[in-house]
Amino acid sequence: MRHATETPAAPTADDGREPAPAGAAGGALRRIVRRPGKSEPGKSAPGKSAGQWTAWAFLAPVVIYLLAFYAYPLYRNVDLSLRNYTVRSFVQGDAPFTGLANYAKAVGDATFGPALWHTVVFTLVSLAFQFTIGLALAVFFTRHFRLSATLRALFLVPWLLPLIVSSSTWSWMLNSDSGVVNAVLHAFGLGPVNWLTSPDWSLWSVTIANIWIGIPFNLVVLYSGLQAIPSHIHEAAALDGASGWQRFWRVTFPLLRPVSAITLLLGLVYTLKVFDIIWIMTKGGPSDASTTLATWSYRLGFGNLLPSFGPGAAVGNLLIVIALVSGLVYIRVQRRQALA
Repeated sequence: MRHATETPAAPTADDGREPAPAGAAGGALRRIVRRPGKSEPGKSAPGKSAGQWTAWAFLAPVVIYLLAFYAYPLYRNVDLSLRNYTVRSFVQGDAPFTGLANYAKAVGDATFGPALWHTVVFTLVSLAFQFTIGLALAVFFTRHFRLSATLRALFLVPWLLPLIVSSSTWSWMLNSDSGVVNAVLHAFGLGPVNWLTSPDWSLWSVTIANIWIGIPFNLVVLYSGLQAIPSHIHEAAALDGASGWQRFWRVTFPLLRPVSAITLLLGLVYTLKVFDIIWIMTKGGPSDASTTLATWSYRLGFGNLLPSFGPGAAVGNLLIVIALVSGLVYIRVQRRQALA
């Protein structure tokens, strides 16, 4: 008597063909009954293409935004700097190609040297004071005293205000005749200062306003970095006998270095392109005493009845190159620190 589980013999074909091998039926069964999610070679799974289309659908808005608001304006700016555009040719699009002539014209202009120097002074002084004051305030607010959250919120006001409001407020405060700053100086027996109309003070005036506007950003970022440092590290340093200054300089500041680097980089990129504050307060004057590359680029392209689109675009591209080089330097420094 045969066992119930014994495989029956394959039937013999009536047409004279040899019977199929015993494994053929199993192979056919394996082709019919497949694992879930598996597909035959050369055929894509039904859900795979749908998943790819979903990924592209989520990615499309970002790609469109970058192309429309970054790639195309950058291309147009480079094209403007390489052609001799006038108002007529700007509309009709038949400007002749001039190569690097606009760059040579901008660099050779008498305004380029002072504008570059003003940009360097404005940027470095703003960064130094914004970072130093912001770090000091961040360390101060880590004490979590009463009303510390309220004071932190009040310090964000300069950052939240529109730049036109902040710049107009500083213009009123620094007004030579009716400004509150000169009124305070007069109360202490000091003479008035022509903050906005004197070549000796106009650059410092816009720098002070920019420092005041940028402190909250440094405060927020650096305070977040300080909160991420474990408290037991400070406790261990205190147990080892380190003073408050030693704990900050040898423990806190080194651990805060990555956050400090990105804060300075973002501040550098932002400060290089500052236009609103300077233009509203002094328009780059008097006698170009507060003109930077950003304000000069705008004045070349839009501030005259006969605009110089090419040189203005060339100056703007130089600012982009400076920001790009700064970003590359930051990446290189970060890689060296990671490998160290």
